Formats: sequence, C-alpha cells, structure tokens
Amino acid sequence: MLNWKDVLHFANGNNPAASQRVSKTAIEWQAQLTPEQYQVTRLKGTERPFSSAMCSRIEPGLYACVCCGTLLFDAREKFDSGTGWPSFTQPVQENAVAYHADHSHGMVRVETLCNGCDAHLGHVFPDGPQPSGLRYCINALALQKIDTEAS
Repeated sequence: MLNWKDVLHFANGNNPAASQRVSKTAIEWQAQLTPEQYQVTRLKGTERPFSSAMCSRIEPGLYACVCCGTLLFDAREKFDSGTGWPSFTQPVQENAVAYHADHSHGMVRVETLCNGCDAHLGHVFPDGPQPSGLRYCINALALQKIDTEAS
C-alpha cells in the first residue's frame, strides 16, 4: 500500500517503470479524444467540480485511462471526498500512476499522470482516509469506467 512518503519519493524523479508505453502525436490524440478530454488529459486542464456523476457514484468496476486504456483505479478504493472530483485511496498497481511536483497556481502539489501515456489525471494529497491517508483527486474526463459485474 502506497503512502505519502512513497508518493513524494516518486515525485522526486523516482517513478516506477510503466508496464506499457503509448505515444501519439497531438493530432492523433485530438482525433481520438473529445475536446474536453483533450483539454484535461493532454493540456493539463481541470474540469469543473461536481460536473460529473462519477464524483459520488460508487459501484463495482475498474477505471482506466481514457487515452490509452491503462488500468488506473479500482472502485473498491473509491470514496466520496466531497471535493467535486472522483477520489481514490490507491491506484490498482504501484506503477499505474506517475507523479510529478506541480508548482503551478502558486501552490506546491503532486500531479498524477497515467504512467502509460503521460495523460494528466489530477493530483494526490495526504488528506485521505486511513490506512493510506491518500486522496487521489482525479478528473472524471480522464477516466473510462470498466464494468466488472458478471453478466
């Protein structure tokens, strides 16, 4: 289980190797994604808080990167943080997410990216529930829900 110390270690240039890498040109990403998805994932945008029903909905399933399909989060680690963005306590695997120090907007934060394609996902904070204490605050536009319920 990852904790804040692990996140800071990764954010200091020690990210784990990705299982797979996907690289496309800006034109290829634009052809694949909606304008809103492109703005968030490729241009490091942020969707409006509470703009997605995904924020508070907690149902079985997995969440993958909307850009490359890399599995990122499991609904069993999802919680309603009340922040207006989907929140998770852990990624599905240690190497699913990459971390970078983010000094934009006059703040110091840790940005989360898909480790498979460098899509901007959101940020991670040390104010989540125990036992990890982590809150991955993720843009819903960066996620693709994969239903895992048996038919």
